Formats: sequence, structure tokens, C-alpha cells
Amino acid sequence: MAPEHRRVRARGMAVGAAVFVVSAALAAGPAAGVGQVRADGSRPAVPAPPGPAMAPAVPTPTVPAPTVSAPTVPRPAIPMLPAVGMPSLTAPPVTAPSVPGRERGVPAFGAFLASDARGVDRMEEFSRWLGGAELRVGHTYLPGNRWSDIEGDIRFLEAWAQWRNADDDRMLVLNVPMQERNEEGVSDEEVRRLLRRGAAGEFDHHFRALAERLVELKVPDTIVVLGWEMNGVTYTHRCGPDPESWKTYWNRIVTTMRAVPGQQFRFDFTPSRGRDAVPWTQCYPGDDTVDIVGMDSYDQPSGMSFDEQVKEPYGLKAHVDFAKAHGKPISYPEWGLFRNGDNPVYMRRMLAWMDEHRPLYNTVTDYCPHGVWQCDDNPDSSRVYRSVLYGRTHDADPDGTPAPTAPTEPVPSENCSPLDLGRWVEHWLGGKLCLRFDWWSRSR
Repeated sequence: MAPEHRRVRARGMAVGAAVFVVSAALAAGPAAGVGQVRADGSRPAVPAPPGPAMAPAVPTPTVPAPTVSAPTVPRPAIPMLPAVGMPSLTAPPVTAPSVPGRERGVPAFGAFLASDARGVDRMEEFSRWLGGAELRVGHTYLPGNRWSDIEGDIRFLEAWAQWRNADDDRMLVLNVPMQERNEEGVSDEEVRRLLRRGAAGEFDHHFRALAERLVELKVPDTIVVLGWEMNGVTYTHRCGPDPESWKTYWNRIVTTMRAVPGQQFRFDFTPSRGRDAVPWTQCYPGDDTVDIVGMDSYDQPSGMSFDEQVKEPYGLKAHVDFAKAHGKPISYPEWGLFRNGDNPVYMRRMLAWMDEHRPLYNTVTDYCPHGVWQCDDNPDSSRVYRSVLYGRTHDADPDGTPAPTAPTEPVPSENCSPLDLGRWVEHWLGGKLCLRFDWWSRSR
């Protein structure tokens, strides 16, 4: 769905509109404009807006000399409104951190919310929870039970294609297994045989069918996360039993899918963070067939700090350095909490890491134990995630103004209608205005 955030044409006009609305509410009576209300029934105090700063006195120089200086233009103060009946402002106590390189736009982000059509439906709800933040990335997985799954013969792909095509700025990220029976604990010996069969071209037709299906659905620019976490032991498409055959097989799949007319696919090579079963660099199939170097990075193992996750062999820094050396963008298709529980330090540091290194996209894994919205087990980390990403849109802020942050208290629901005055007005005023629509019954 399109984000709910709307821009205003000019800051001056928007502030004027806000003052007009508030004035109208005041004219209706003292109880007409009642703002955000806390759970205990009290209202947060409205801080007086700062007045213009006074210029410091300049002493007369001993030796007369013509001095040219720019005149000091004081910032106009927002008109002070009477306290009685004024809609209150919800201003969070923690300001959003400045985002490095924000002038280049906010990196694309989203979440994995469910593979099927439920995930599509939840994208709009997740965006609302984030204050209308622009979720540009939808992430889903093909099942790896049968070859028909890997060919894309599943109905929910249609829902994701419709979501993607509703906005030109959106990305569809699709994890694609390289083998059927992908999570059935297949032995290393059998995996080795399957990899060699794939390297010989035996399974090419399945991936040609998938490419044709995606082009037919009008999502030819899908980002394909092919054979993810290949450096581990979980999946039948793992690399460890025969890295050379694995790389040859990957290259065959990419070549086959790129041969389908109309395709514009980008292929994301995504190991899990760290060494795991084998060093992921041993599985890298080459720059010709890799468009993005991704990494799945969860807060694990138990007791490992974020700094250790950065510095460990084949960790976060090694990932960034490797991608840079190969001239590839990075991504984080999967990330989130895990072995260290509700860890707001990890959450804050990981978000800052992505703001610094600017992946092409990232999608948090949003279910327990990893998530922040659909998982109630991580309330502290959830607050950090929401406060940092609240209200973010892809477009750069023209004057570097920080994005709005999440309110610290729930938005009141009953009989209170938030006024949509635009992001710039809300930034100037310090929060949303909320006008009660039951004031007439209270004043009778």
C-alpha cells in the first residue's frame, strides 16, 4: 500500500494551517481542543516555543575599522496559544539519531512478515505501526518441498507481485532453494550427488520455469536470494559437501534464468554471518553471476557482543570489505534478535551499522524469537527499532531535519481524531495534534 505520509507544499503554509485549525477549535469553546491523553487521564505539558535568540553584544574596537558582518536574522517564534483548550502535543523525549548520508535518501527496508498472502496484508499494518514509514521491500520465500514449489507454482506469488507493482519504488526479494526436500536433513553424501547433478545441468528446466513465471507475473526485476546460508548445515542446497560443484551449479541456474526474455533479475549471494560449517568465501561463485553480496546476521551466539560480531572471521566487517573489493552492494535479507534475548543494544547497533554502510536493502525477520512487531518477547528492542525507523521515507529530507520518532505512549483511540497536518508541521510543533470530537457533549 502507498504510505500514509503526505507532504505539504511549503512549511509556512502548513504552519499557518495548523494555527488556523487550533484557533477554530479554541473558538468552539474551552473543551473543544483536547489533545493526546495519557493512560492516567493527565495530559503532557506543552512546552513554550523558544523565542528568537538575542545576539551577543559586540564591543567597539579600539582601532576604528570598517567591519562588514551579516545581519543576524532571528528565527521567528511560533505564536504562543492559550493553555486552556489547546490540543496537546505528543513530543517523544528521545530525538531520532542523525542518519549518515541521509541526503542520499533512506536505504530501502522492510520485514519478513509471512511467506504467503498474510505477509502482504501485514505490510500496511507494519507501516502504520512505524508511523507511516515507507516499506519499500517485500520479502518472501519459495517452499523447498517439491520442484513445483521452486518453479513458482504457488498462488501467493500473485499477491506479492501485485504488491510490488503497486509502486515503482518497491522491491520484491524472493528466497529460492536450489534443491527440493530442502529442509529434510539430507546427508552430505546425497547432497554431494545432487550438487554434481545440478552442475551437469539436470535441474536447469526448473529454474527456467521459475524465471518465466516471474516474468509472466510482471516482476522481472525480482531480487533472487539463491541458495541462502549455503555455508551452514541446515539446507539441502548447502555448499560444504562439494564447494566446486555448488559454484558451478549456482552459475548454471543464474545463466538459465538470465536467458529468459524480459528478465531483469538480480542475484543475491547470502551466507550466514561467521564461519559456520565452511568459510563462505569458498562458496563465492564469481562476480559475473553475483549482483549483491548479502548476509543473514542474527544476534548470536549467546554472549557474543556486537563488536565481536563485527570483528569475527567472516563477520560483518569482512562482509562489507569483501563486497567492496568485488564492487558489489551489500544486503541483509535476514537479521534480528536470537540467542541473547531482548537486546536493545544489539538492535541499536545493528540499525546504526546499516545506516553507516547503507545496504541496498534490509528486512528484519519479524517473528519470535527474532522480531519486533509480531513478537511480544522483545519489548525493549521493539521500542528501539520503532523509534529509529518511525516515519522514515525513501526521499531525502531537504534540510537534513531528523525523521519523527515514535511516541512513547499509545495514541489515544476513543473520541480523539489526530489531525494530519503534514510531517513538517508536526516537526515544528513537536508532535501530532489530536482534536477530541466529543467536546460538545462534555460542555453541555
